[in-house]
Amino acid sequence: MKKKENIAIIVLLLVMVLAIIGVSYAAFNYSREGTTPNTITTGVISMTYTETDNVLNITGALPTTDKTGKTRTIEGEYFDFTVSSTITGNANINYEISAKKEDGNTIDGSNIKLYLTRLTDDGEEELMTPETYNEDKSSNTYTGRPAGEMSLYTSSMSASESNTYRLRMWVDEDYNPQGDGGNLTFSVRINVYGKDGVSIEPNAPELDDNMIAVRYNGSDWVKADSSTNNWYNYDKQEWANAVTVSSSTRDSYLSAPVGSTISMDDIETMWVWIPRYSYSIGSQRGTNYYGKQGDYLDTTPTLALPGEIDVKFVSTNTKDRGTARYIVNDGIQSNSWYTPDAFTFGDEELSGIWVGKFETSSSNSSLENGGGNTTELDPMIKPNVTSWRYIDVSNAFNVALKMNDAGNIYGFSSNVDTHIIKNSEWGAVAYLSQSKYGKLGNEQYSGANKEVYQNKSDQFITGCSYGSPPPTINSPSDYGCHYTYDVNINGTGASTTGTIYGIYDMNGGSWEYVMGNYNDTVESSGFISMPDAKYYNKYTSTDGNTACNGIACISHGLSETSSWYSDSHTMATQEYSWLLRGSGYNASSFGGIFHFTGVSGGYNIYDTFRLVISSSI
Repeated sequence: MKKKENIAIIVLLLVMVLAIIGVSYAAFNYSREGTTPNTITTGVISMTYTETDNVLNITGALPTTDKTGKTRTIEGEYFDFTVSSTITGNANINYEISAKKEDGNTIDGSNIKLYLTRLTDDGEEELMTPETYNEDKSSNTYTGRPAGEMSLYTSSMSASESNTYRLRMWVDEDYNPQGDGGNLTFSVRINVYGKDGVSIEPNAPELDDNMIAVRYNGSDWVKADSSTNNWYNYDKQEWANAVTVSSSTRDSYLSAPVGSTISMDDIETMWVWIPRYSYSIGSQRGTNYYGKQGDYLDTTPTLALPGEIDVKFVSTNTKDRGTARYIVNDGIQSNSWYTPDAFTFGDEELSGIWVGKFETSSSNSSLENGGGNTTELDPMIKPNVTSWRYIDVSNAFNVALKMNDAGNIYGFSSNVDTHIIKNSEWGAVAYLSQSKYGKLGNEQYSGANKEVYQNKSDQFITGCSYGSPPPTINSPSDYGCHYTYDVNINGTGASTTGTIYGIYDMNGGSWEYVMGNYNDTVESSGFISMPDAKYYNKYTSTDGNTACNGIACISHGLSETSSWYSDSHTMATQEYSWLLRGSGYNASSFGGIFHFTGVSGGYNIYDTFRLVISSSI
């Protein structure tokens, strides 16, 4: 008991000033601080940093490419430092490495690239892709990093360990030095912050044998190193992505080295990992629970512009069943957290789910309606193709199950269980998007642009973006694929993260069937009887406030978030017993990621479906 009291009383805040390092164009200025290791100890946790002797010393720096900057190995072109911990018991340290520009810089940080790796026995492990210096407007309460610094890397320690990191900086190749007069300098201070507490690391994605982890290099998807957890960064809205490829190319890609480009022509399905989490929705004024203003809104949250949903990542051993609500001024209580129902599949607790990155297309998307009401085609998940429509819920469900069959074309093992997204799973994606880890927390967007942009392609092309949220009044002139998914800001704004690593088409394109049903009513769905209970959410009331056996369906994106972003909402009924989510290309402001309505479940040229893997791999 004494040990726990010590941890509770002492707020462990480690601020480790490592050094000031600089990169200069045409001349070099350098200064250095913090040569003595600093240690803060609580009795059960200690953390130290140590600088190496080498000094970053780039003279006459000229603009260079990322490829060149990443591979500099001459002493003086990189800076090494070590972070070590001594931990006993069940303690944990969340820590963060950040950069803070010094006063007196004469070249703008927008022209400087930073790149961080970790030294291993086998060489260097990439922790971040080269990124332009950009300060985070918000602080990180989990690590103690203040606002106004650039986050480079966030991780957790639960056991004694020591890691050596290497930082490189260079002038971006797009910078034009003509006419600047030379002798420009840019220096940053490298800081490390840490706090004891619950681990903030998301559960590692569970890749099936033939799923390939990928990252985007600015023009192509490339094979990532799945042996580490550094191919994603939820703090930077970079959710983990994976693909499956055609059987004829599978062996080649599986054996290819990390960094190899994976051709979109060879990709058959693309998936995004939603790690298990618990959440709570705050009330700024103690009445309306529209989320908290926090660091990401300039205004008090409203239905038209809701605020942040608080999220903490949890292990499969945690299944919170609290109120899912709290008063912001009072702070989150231990009973405020709720673990979404999406992370329980039958009687199994999941560490996360894989969600189709785009609306489903077919193996012959050139067919009318992208496929039609058949089970003879195979599902695909790709951008820039026509979504599979005019298919009833039953056939879509059976198409999804084909991916589980022995000898399936995707190479999935028997551990994989695919199905149409359940309404609760849709809710889990929507809530994460409205958190600091999703588009709400993406500082590239502000105000109304926090909402996921609409896909207004009247040809139902997957991954398209209108470049803004839905307009209040629609016009046919608005229709079309204004931006593809890979166009920064205008295109990526249509994803759940505002980056290319999010999930697309959840606002616009086609309306999407979800497996949410009123009272086991098959209606026009094509089902003779309802499938296994683990594949759908059963609702017993036409009132979203009492739909789950007389109470609100917490975490399902129904009553909790109804009318958020002014999205309309109509619960499923006896006559219209299946839920439809998102919006179509021709929806105005009433549609969106929090919209839902009841439909019959039959085939329609405007309706499609999305796939999920929610089995333990």
